[in-house]
Amino acid sequence: MVQVITQKSAPSTTDKPIKAITKKRTPATAKKPTQPVKQEPAQAIAKEPTQAMTKKPASAITQKPSQAVAKEPKRTIAKGLGPTFTMDPVRPMGQQIVSQTTQPYSRFSFKTAGGKKESVPVITQYYPNQIVYPYAKIDRHIDGRLMQAATIAQERAHAHSRSRCWHYVKDALLASGVIDSRPKTELARDAASELVSNYGFKRLPVSDPFSAPVGSVLVYGTARSVGHVELRTRDGFVSDFRSKTPSRRPLLGVYAKL
Repeated sequence: MVQVITQKSAPSTTDKPIKAITKKRTPATAKKPTQPVKQEPAQAIAKEPTQAMTKKPASAITQKPSQAVAKEPKRTIAKGLGPTFTMDPVRPMGQQIVSQTTQPYSRFSFKTAGGKKESVPVITQYYPNQIVYPYAKIDRHIDGRLMQAATIAQERAHAHSRSRCWHYVKDALLASGVIDSRPKTELARDAASELVSNYGFKRLPVSDPFSAPVGSVLVYGTARSVGHVELRTRDGFVSDFRSKTPSRRPLLGVYAKL
């Protein structure tokens, strides 16, 4: 009986406890703890932070700060300092630039002689450089009554010519007292010879009508034309009409009474 008890009890106590401890505990400690530590934390760190850093901050930096800088400072400055200093430099200037660049010019379409369609821009605002003519100088050597004659002629002159230039100049010279009788010539080109021979006028060494002194008599014409006579004023020329520019006819001479 002693041999049977020792043989059966010995293997039961040594084999079963050893197998149960090694097989059941090692898989629980080796497999389960490694999976949650390597997979779950790695996915949470890789996916969530990258999405948060790329998408959310980028949209917040590009959209929100730009709107906040553009809208909020304008409103606070416009209320505190006044609308003139904040609104005028920012909004109206930007709107004017946009309107000038975006609004196209009106164009005029037409067909050429060859049947081709073309268009040109219509200019609605044109500001040329203003032409300023020189003022006439006052020459103290000539008779002062000639300047009075120029003033009288300017008061009686019309806006447009009536083809009576020599007639109006005669009246102005006679009214000022620089001549004592009315000239008898009819053609304007003959005014120079009559003024020199009968009334003591002298020809001045002037070839540019703008350089003629105030009150001088300018005679224009050719042998085949009627000619033209006018008096020099401070800011132009006058005969039976007023003009800022001299006659386009050939200048025969500039005459004055000394």
